[in-house]
Amino acid sequence: MKRSLVLVAAAVLLAGCSGGGGGGTASQQSSGGAPAKVTLEWWHLSTAEPLKSLWAQRAKEYMAKHPNVTIKATVLENEAYKAKLTTITQSGKAPDVFASWGGGVLKQQVDAGLVKDISADVADVLPTFTPAALSAYQIDGKTYGLPTDIGLVGFWYNKKLFDKAGISEPPATWSAFLEDVKKLKAAGVTPIALAGKEKWPGHYYWAYLALRIGGLDALKQAAVDHDFTKPDFVAAGQQVKALADLQPFQKGFLGAAYSTPDGQSATVSNGKAAMELMGQWAPSVQKDSGKGLGDDLGFFPFPAVEGGKGSIGDAFGGGGGLAVGADAPKEAVDFVKFMTEMGNHSKAVESGGVLPVLKGEESAVKDPNLKQVATLLASATGYQLYLDQAYPPAVGQQVNDSVAELIAGTKTPEQVGSAITEVAKSEAG
Repeated sequence: MKRSLVLVAAAVLLAGCSGGGGGGTASQQSSGGAPAKVTLEWWHLSTAEPLKSLWAQRAKEYMAKHPNVTIKATVLENEAYKAKLTTITQSGKAPDVFASWGGGVLKQQVDAGLVKDISADVADVLPTFTPAALSAYQIDGKTYGLPTDIGLVGFWYNKKLFDKAGISEPPATWSAFLEDVKKLKAAGVTPIALAGKEKWPGHYYWAYLALRIGGLDALKQAAVDHDFTKPDFVAAGQQVKALADLQPFQKGFLGAAYSTPDGQSATVSNGKAAMELMGQWAPSVQKDSGKGLGDDLGFFPFPAVEGGKGSIGDAFGGGGGLAVGADAPKEAVDFVKFMTEMGNHSKAVESGGVLPVLKGEESAVKDPNLKQVATLLASATGYQLYLDQAYPPAVGQQVNDSVAELIAGTKTPEQVGSAITEVAKSEAG
């Protein structure tokens, strides 16, 4: 969160979010010659430990170094964050510093004049970041944010429940995956946990299948021609339907949230489902929302689809980053640079909260599952950002809505493609 790329709620401080906050920038000297007081509104979505406490600690450290700066943090879970950010940006404002997944959503905010071009301010540190991590925040050669996390979506699974079902190794192909779902059901194990209420976790299945069946070029082409009715997209929908027809999800999944004590993450964490398809933050949210699986937690990449054009090395996912509001004082950019300094950021990597975005941070990854994710990222043959972030917001929302209806059995694979195409073409004008 994506999500993220990146996920309890503090009061939302809408006042002062036009940037500038409490009293101008430090360049404006008060009568005593000291820097004027500045309030930075910082919105992020790291509601789970370890990041929740780490980010709060970073803010305290920054304020200690800069006594004239007050940082007010608004911390919201994924869906609430997206809704609040949409509301404030539609009013023509943006927080001073805010979490961003980059991509099409960030581009729309840039086009609306809501985000600061920080290219010149961060030119000195850009070479320290990995190109993959930076890519989502660079538009038309300009930089509009700095990454704090990068990762990919894959299957997090319970080794003990796989053993119970007689599954000796994770599936490498989609047909083997469907067979394993049947084996788990036969063993009395709920195969998959899904947050049906929140929709974005469901879109991962359709997006990954489109990536494996059509290849990375198919998704990039769809961003250009706005056509999701082609055979490869329909085939992706057919495979999502084939999975849904096996009834693999936990009871009540259509009403389930992601990070709540009875949601998708906790269902896996408490041993009530064998796996979830989720991003690199899954282990920390599992620990936060449930008991945690410890050494029983394993990871495997999304399987290859037989006959598909996509490479098994193509990664789907995203990270998280920090963007700066157009009217924010200069301290906002300074704070973003502070958050992504090696000495500060590597502590977040060591904690298991995020994956490396800076060159040379790989050694800080301690968790064996996250090391596997980092290795897959390092050798990825291609990278596709979450579709609800890669495409304009309305298109991404339609992807989420349509796939949710497909999983619920109220839309056909063909209708999914048509509905997304209709919105994509209308958004393109």
